[in-house]
Amino acid sequence: MANQERPIGFWLKLVDQLVDDQFVASFEEHGVTRRQWQMMNLLVEGPATSKELSDGLRPFFPAVETGTSAELIEELRESGWVLLQDGQYHLTDLGSRSLENLRGAVDRIRQLMTENITEAEYAALLTALQRMAGNLGWDGDVASGPRVDT
Repeated sequence: MANQERPIGFWLKLVDQLVDDQFVASFEEHGVTRRQWQMMNLLVEGPATSKELSDGLRPFFPAVETGTSAELIEELRESGWVLLQDGQYHLTDLGSRSLENLRGAVDRIRQLMTENITEAEYAALLTALQRMAGNLGWDGDVASGPRVDT
């Protein structure tokens, strides 16, 4: 089958997997997973409970269970990146610095992903995907779909 004949589902799944592969390779050297990076990004917005972190990840990982999230956040706590206080997790100064270091890796992934794509093409792609999501029932609720920055 020629590439032009492949359905959109093929391209969406392929790009999603390739993005995941890039995150795994880039974050592995930092000892953090993509989910943990996303948890840390949620904590930049303020303290959160384990359940709130799980709920915040659900759009990206629909099958995330609270236990799995608890294990991931516990690893961040053991690394000194996150602090548990009064039932809520907080990003530590070390965690904030580490997150800043990870941003460089994320920027490189984004740059690689958008190489040879104009800003207009990228904007048109996002617009088309948002319309498709709406056509398929997405109501624009952030909790039911991924955030744009990831």
